[in-house]
Amino acid sequence: MLDYKIERATIVDGTGRPAARGDVGVRDGRIVAVGAVDEHAARTFDADGLVVAPGFVDPHTHYDAQLFWDPFATPSNVHGVTTVVGGNCGFTLAPLRAEDADYIRRMMAKVEGMPLAALENGVDWRWETFAEYLDAVSGGIAVNAGFMVGHCALRRYVMGADAIGNEATPEQLDAMVRVLHESLDAGGLGLSTTLSSTHSDGDGQPVASRHASHEELIALCRAVGEHGGTTLEGIVQGCLNTFSDEEIDLLVGMSVAARRPINWNVLTVDSRVPERVTRQLEASSIAQQAGGRIVALTMPVLVPMNMSFRNYCALNMIPGWGAILGLPIPERIEKLRDPDVRREMMDKAKSPEAGVFRRLADFRHYVIGDTFSKANEGMKGRVVGELATERGADPFSTLTEIVINDELKTVLWPMPPDNDPATWELRKQVWSDERAMLGGSDAGAHLDRMCGAPYTTRFLGDMIRGRQLVPMERAVQLITDAPAQLFGLRERGRIAEGYHADLVAFDPATIDSEPAALVADLPGGSVRLTADSIGVVRVLVNGVETVADGKATGETPGHVLRSGKDTATVATS
Repeated sequence: MLDYKIERATIVDGTGRPAARGDVGVRDGRIVAVGAVDEHAARTFDADGLVVAPGFVDPHTHYDAQLFWDPFATPSNVHGVTTVVGGNCGFTLAPLRAEDADYIRRMMAKVEGMPLAALENGVDWRWETFAEYLDAVSGGIAVNAGFMVGHCALRRYVMGADAIGNEATPEQLDAMVRVLHESLDAGGLGLSTTLSSTHSDGDGQPVASRHASHEELIALCRAVGEHGGTTLEGIVQGCLNTFSDEEIDLLVGMSVAARRPINWNVLTVDSRVPERVTRQLEASSIAQQAGGRIVALTMPVLVPMNMSFRNYCALNMIPGWGAILGLPIPERIEKLRDPDVRREMMDKAKSPEAGVFRRLADFRHYVIGDTFSKANEGMKGRVVGELATERGADPFSTLTEIVINDELKTVLWPMPPDNDPATWELRKQVWSDERAMLGGSDAGAHLDRMCGAPYTTRFLGDMIRGRQLVPMERAVQLITDAPAQLFGLRERGRIAEGYHADLVAFDPATIDSEPAALVADLPGGSVRLTADSIGVVRVLVNGVETVADGKATGETPGHVLRSGKDTATVATS
């Protein structure tokens, strides 16, 4: 007898093949029959009128901490995600010395927007090695989760406070390689790192991996190549703008040294600067010629990210702005009142050095969110450009007056400038390019700023009923089999006999996401943005229902995925 049977479904199997009518039989957590299934089952679900697809795979998350207080990985779970990859961007919670826990917490709060109170109250921090961390996460989760080994944690573990501001000595590098080997033996999926100038720790210093020499990176990548089923992930400064020749050489060298793919986050697509896409993807072509493989992650939806002049956000990353927005609030307000300071800030924001962050400074298109003063009553929902016209002032001066009235607490929502037909056509071209892959949700990070987790349902809704840039079968493939193949996930990402029964049943007429809403449900009373799904009727992880009619069932059948055991080595050429 089957454990579970889905009947009368429209099956989209993840390979890109046309949908087919049929049944899916599940036993012992595996798919054992697809098509016309006559065998009886302990539980039967009638999926007439619904699409059944493989569970969605999110290749770029930061659920490393959240899974301890939220084993369901919300809201990814209700959006059909059954497998997540964490430990990206060089940031992990292990390996960890007890005396460094506070440093790691403050770093994660700064660079990944995880509220410090949640990290302090929601995680017990009772591990040292990467193996112990994986065992701690294995205590019952509702998704399958694999984790990269973060370069910053690795460096801090070996070098202590010397990890900031110093290159590693030969002895320290040898120790890092040894600990990395131990972490990969334990099941780490590979190495992640960052050289991005936007990544600073809780003390405002460049994070540890930014102090590494290229020789250190190559040595660590070479160690990754000695373990089966591993991969690489990294960010260099050019990921935010345009790769330099040196950065391309480094990414190619890392992939070739490891004989593993390296994926980077995130390729922004904008028809106003099409040459950036060409240049970024050129790195993949150069790697291919050298025997390596570089894959760009790119998001298939626009994810609004709110801004604030009071709390750390992307505005701080505009050249010259961090020094002002990092001042104590009274001093910050005085600076923002100064017309000369405002003029200088805008000059820097419009300079070539601002790169991709230039678009953040088009304040005409910002929408005012929550306000907190009597002077700003009635402002919520208003567009800054309209307010500036009414006042006869420039948009930035108008905006600064509003936020100063609120003691900088005003919530701001930039309207995306890259929502034009030409940009969507360019995105469609990128999606068909083997050098790129969908991803970059950052789910589990930047919790009060953005909500990228629902990209799966938003993308499917758009492709089925909205822009329809790719067929439904191809859309499903892009968020299931494609990422599963890049990470070498064994028997995941497709509906096929012998594969793990990670499945999603959704209504193609309604599949979508609710708007993101701010809720105070984190440990310590911290807030985050989250969103319910629309049209997600069932989610199965390893054959067990984890979501029914858009709500978590409370079941936790997820597995921690370990390299070599749950992943196979992916060739670079």
